[in-house]
Amino acid sequence: MPPFVQDIVHRIWPVMILIAAIASFQVGASLGKSLFPSIGPSGVTTLRLLVAAILLLAVLRPWRKPITIADWPIILGYGAALGMMNLLYYTSLQTIPQGIAVALEFTGPLSVALLCSRRRGDLAWVCLAILGIVMLLTLGPQDSGPIDPWGAVCALGAGACWAGYILFGQRAGNRHGTSAVALGMAIAALVVAPIGIWEAGSTLLSWDILPLALGVAVLSAAIPYALEMYTLPRLSAPAFGTLMSLEPAAAALSALLLLGQELALLQWVAVGLVVLASLGVTLSGPAASHQLSTELH
Repeated sequence: MPPFVQDIVHRIWPVMILIAAIASFQVGASLGKSLFPSIGPSGVTTLRLLVAAILLLAVLRPWRKPITIADWPIILGYGAALGMMNLLYYTSLQTIPQGIAVALEFTGPLSVALLCSRRRGDLAWVCLAILGIVMLLTLGPQDSGPIDPWGAVCALGAGACWAGYILFGQRAGNRHGTSAVALGMAIAALVVAPIGIWEAGSTLLSWDILPLALGVAVLSAAIPYALEMYTLPRLSAPAFGTLMSLEPAAAALSALLLLGQELALLQWVAVGLVVLASLGVTLSGPAASHQLSTELH
């Protein structure tokens, strides 16, 4: 293979891998919604987190590195934020379109990035994001009316938890690396499991549910996490954050293809405004962009 071709492949391959991770997560989320009638959003979240926790604990084996008592509050906060972020996000999917839910959820990492920024020009991105969010909150499906308030609250709550996940995760990751991820996922599963068991009961262990639930867990957790871990050292922080800013649009497209969720033209415009605001913040604040993009949903 000629050197220039190798260089092109070397540059493009990580980008394609990350796009595959984004697609895998959104497809998994869309499929997870098909399980709502059987086990509800908390049941889906429980199975997803449990499978991811088992896989991460088996692969990363965090018990090999000692953790001090002083470190546990940070790790517990990280895991609790991760668990509630997932639960609120899947709860929001009950009543609002997936693309809109992700766009509203993006207010969390966007806020963190803006708070970390010292540039006055970023106020323009704040205004752009606010405009997009206001449009999403006031435009219903096919412009028929405002979206469901409870769904919007859950999506915004997931965004707040995402912000907490980033802040706690940065401190936990700096001290314990990937071990903190495995422990955080286990804690997240323990936080959500009682709610999932209460809502779904023994149906969680139904053989009619488990195969699809395992598929959802692999698509929306195991595969995206592995692919993102592969791309993180191979892409710059701005490049990674820029690609992750496509999440709301990818969510809307996945929901359209798999669930038949159609958005009105102005709703697509609103999602685009949130994407553009995230893109702008990512490119203007490279120090914050890496934390904006590092997600495990």
